[in-house]
Amino acid sequence: MERVPAGVDPTVPSVARIYDYLLGGKDNFASDRAAAEKLIELTPNIREGVQANRRFLSRAVRLMCESGIRQFLDIGTGLPTQENVHQVALRAAPESRIVYVDNDPIVLSHGRALLEDNPQTLVVDGDMREPETILNDPRVTEHLDFGKPVGLLMLAVLHFVPEDEDAERIVKTLRGRLAAGSGMAISHLSYGDLDEDKIREGRELYKKTSAGAVTPRSHAGILRFFDGFELVEPGLVPTEDWRPEDGEPQLPPLPGVVGYAGVALLR
Repeated sequence: MERVPAGVDPTVPSVARIYDYLLGGKDNFASDRAAAEKLIELTPNIREGVQANRRFLSRAVRLMCESGIRQFLDIGTGLPTQENVHQVALRAAPESRIVYVDNDPIVLSHGRALLEDNPQTLVVDGDMREPETILNDPRVTEHLDFGKPVGLLMLAVLHFVPEDEDAERIVKTLRGRLAAGSGMAISHLSYGDLDEDKIREGRELYKKTSAGAVTPRSHAGILRFFDGFELVEPGLVPTEDWRPEDGEPQLPPLPGVVGYAGVALLR
């Protein structure tokens, strides 16, 4: 990426652009690439982890479409890449409507440019730490009908909320607006077999990014986000083990940081 959009400090790494780099994208700056390479040094499986998370997105959206969901709210969408929510959903159910929410200026700029001719897909600026603002945004409420099922996606974002109470408040507020028949997909970092020094280095690295912190949670801590929902099989499992499909890379158990993922339906 050569041009720096107004209001963006290219010397501050962005988690969205780090993620883009790890997926093989080009929408990143030198600071993002340096931070990503440091993360690879600390946990060599991180590329495989983000790729597994992307495949989980596709499978989760398809399952929701199969369950009759035709509206999607993707919180913390990140930079556009292959197999975005709208691509998966519109292929499975062409009448689907999608809202992407992010607060990264580059994400917003790229997303709006990509989707300006797609009336079924909307990109809005919003911070997941202010879920009421997102839910009450007139652009969102005009595009989505919360009286009907909505697929809520919060993929690899909640671990950037350091306080458990705040993370639970965010999820509870968002799911509280969902009608029966809605779905929720969450992926989240958990504790792996990294030693304490590497965990500490990773946390210090994230403090220098736009996110400011990263907080892995236990399996039980992540599972609490699904209270009130019915988890579909196989439940909350390592991301790469959530309904792998034929033709996908078959990953061995990944050392280092572990990601968990699950999809649940509101009956």
